[in-house]
Amino acid sequence: MKSLTVLSAAALMLASCTTPEVEPVPGSITYGGQPRTKLTKSPIGSVVHNSFRYGSGIAYETYIIQPDRSLKLIRRDIKSDIIFD
Repeated sequence: MKSLTVLSAAALMLASCTTPEVEPVPGSITYGGQPRTKLTKSPIGSVVHNSFRYGSGIAYETYIIQPDRSLKLIRRDIKSDIIFD
């Protein structure tokens, strides 16, 4: 019973964690709104990747296709082009 209480507490703590929303920037697929075309052939929950030049590097973005066929931006990583010696 004690282990069940510990697991319940851990599940509650994880459920209360929220990750900040990633906002679209110029170059993002969803910058300025959702794309005009819907991804009708891709299954819901599929992952879509996008990359583009951003500042002095390259932005790599990850989207998930939602049930209404819109794209949700879930992650962005920026790799710098600057090389330090």
